[in-house]
Amino acid sequence: MTPETLQDQLTKYLTDVHSIEEQALAQMRTAPSLVGDDPRLAEAFSAHLPETEQHERLVRQRLEARNASPARIKDLVGTLTGKGFGAFAASQPDTPGKLVAHGFSYEHMEEAAYELLRLLAQRVGDEQTVEASNAIQQQEHAMGERLAQLFDDAVTGALREVSPDDIGEQLNKYLADAHAIEEQALQLLRKGPQLAGAPELAAAYSDHLVETEEHARLVERRLEQRGSSPSKLKDAALRVGALNWGAFFAAQPDTPAKLAAFAYAFEHLEIAGYELLRRVAERAGDRGTVELAELILAEERGAAERVWALLPRALEASLHEQSLPAR
Repeated sequence: MTPETLQDQLTKYLTDVHSIEEQALAQMRTAPSLVGDDPRLAEAFSAHLPETEQHERLVRQRLEARNASPARIKDLVGTLTGKGFGAFAASQPDTPGKLVAHGFSYEHMEEAAYELLRLLAQRVGDEQTVEASNAIQQQEHAMGERLAQLFDDAVTGALREVSPDDIGEQLNKYLADAHAIEEQALQLLRKGPQLAGAPELAAAYSDHLVETEEHARLVERRLEQRGSSPSKLKDAALRVGALNWGAFFAAQPDTPAKLAAFAYAFEHLEIAGYELLRRVAERAGDRGTVELAELILAEERGAAERVWALLPRALEASLHEQSLPAR
């Protein structure tokens, strides 16, 4: 149902974050058993499970206080998606790396979602929801920081079964993964300006598109210098995925806000990917790839910071597109 008032929109945002927490719960329950024998990785996910359970309760309580309830279909989709990612990660040869990179990105998506919720709750004067959003956002941020400290552990776990003679080939796979993610980013950023809803956001996506085109070119050149090439299958799969995401965002009534939150999370997926790539390159003794990863990391972080700063503008654009009052 399309929201007709700011109060309706706030209730919808609460149901959205509840489904996000249901997805997070599914991931936190399976992740510790998938990270191998690294106790630090397992503990990070295990410690966040009771926090996530508390987040779900807080959001449900805020919905109940508003005479509303979680959206069952959204929650079911979130749970199934969380379980699906766990199965995907378990099937990968570098499961610890995939889990940490995805977790790092997901925590930042939650941060952005709660920032939008907090901003809207402030507009309608719902101080209890503001307080709950602040408390949850702080814990999501702390979990993201914990995962950032575990990139080394993730690489150690991912490479544990790799022979020293094979680490170069493993580095090529990480480079191919980076290229595929850049291909997905390109598809999203080409759609972004049309869906941004505000000139400041459109400019941010357009500017980062130029950077991303260069990232893809640099990664492809690095692969060629190493006697390898991008994976056509991975590139094609992620391009199709990006097209599906573009269609999804275009169909949303609050496209600018959802797109901005997703863009913020996607930048952190790329940040995690290049952090892992840099560490694998260091172990392989490939200084050229280390320098490439550091160069791109700086620009991905800059893009993420720019999108975060524009989240209030994204919320305003979403309210405007739905013809909802500013207050």
